[in-house]
Amino acid sequence: MKKLSILLCVLLLATGVFAAKPKVLVFYKTAGFHHASIAKGLDAIYQLGAANGFLVDSTTDAAAFTNDNLKQYAAIIFLSTTGTLFNTDQQKALQQYVHDHGGIMGIHAAADAEYEWPWYNKMIGAWFLSHPKQQTATLDVVDRNNGSTRHLPAKWTRKDEWYNYKDINKGLHILITLDEKSYEGGKNGAFHPIAWYHEFEGGRVFYTGLGHTDESYSDPMFLQHLLGGIRYAMGARKKK
Repeated sequence: MKKLSILLCVLLLATGVFAAKPKVLVFYKTAGFHHASIAKGLDAIYQLGAANGFLVDSTTDAAAFTNDNLKQYAAIIFLSTTGTLFNTDQQKALQQYVHDHGGIMGIHAAADAEYEWPWYNKMIGAWFLSHPKQQTATLDVVDRNNGSTRHLPAKWTRKDEWYNYKDINKGLHILITLDEKSYEGGKNGAFHPIAWYHEFEGGRVFYTGLGHTDESYSDPMFLQHLLGGIRYAMGARKKK
């Protein structure tokens, strides 16, 4: 009976029934402004993982960015990271991870980081420029054929801290834009992207500018938006 049980387990492993769950790394180091909502965001991502079949690690320690360590992750989530995050070796490890088909997701202040590293700007898609006071605005969901937007209305009204961007990269697949006529303080004009994705140097990158407020991380519509972005990023990691 014992031998039969062992054989059954071997067969189940071989067929993938006991396959290891994919795992993501949430990185939330802040060398600049620290968003109080990071704590809420961490809790929300752990809950999304538990409910949707993926494991979650989290750290503020950039020493986690080594080639060997990053290999275990299906995606890396930059949760409102700010300022200079990495030394040269850690930058190289992140680049190698992306080149090895790694997935990246940036949330809100992930665009407010690594201003001295042009590769980071190209990877995340844009850099933070400024923001007005928190207020309600209308978002235009320009692509509803993505897992992060399929559930959203074409016009989505919500309150958040609305980033203006600089050095917006060409070739981004824009999912959501801001209607600057619906609020005060927009600086990007008629074309103001706020959520996008793109394939980049072998990997895939998803970014959303939403997520400043604590309330975001208990909003079912925003959480589904996050989950869609995480799933897009996780899909980039190929088995070796």
